[in-house]
Amino acid sequence: MATVFTRIIEGELPGTFVWRDDRCVAFLSINPLSPGHTLVVPIAEIDHWLDVPADLQAHLFDVSRRIGEAQMRALKPERIGLVVAGFEVPHCHVHVCPVNSMADMNFARPLPMASADDLAGPAAAILAELTETS
Repeated sequence: MATVFTRIIEGELPGTFVWRDDRCVAFLSINPLSPGHTLVVPIAEIDHWLDVPADLQAHLFDVSRRIGEAQMRALKPERIGLVVAGFEVPHCHVHVCPVNSMADMNFARPLPMASADDLAGPAAAILAELTETS
């Protein structure tokens, strides 16, 4: 059965995308740690990040860097946190999170579930920065 991320990638479930190429996508988390929290996800369903081929890992981290740079410019956090945890969905993904302190990286205490309206502003700001630098 397809993972929830595959269903989002294929358009079966809604997603607020800020990146798509032939190898990965990036969309905002509906369970954000902070506004703009973005997930970078390979299109291929690979559960554990250790099973991701090295060239795809490099691509995921390059895209994560680009997203993080856009988040810094658009949202002006103190830092960008980066986490590969792998417990939530059995489909490798990189969390790229605008943060102002370590407390912002607490996965046990996310913000309230985000609606499409909640995600629209940060997504537009990130997309504008990505478009500006491409």
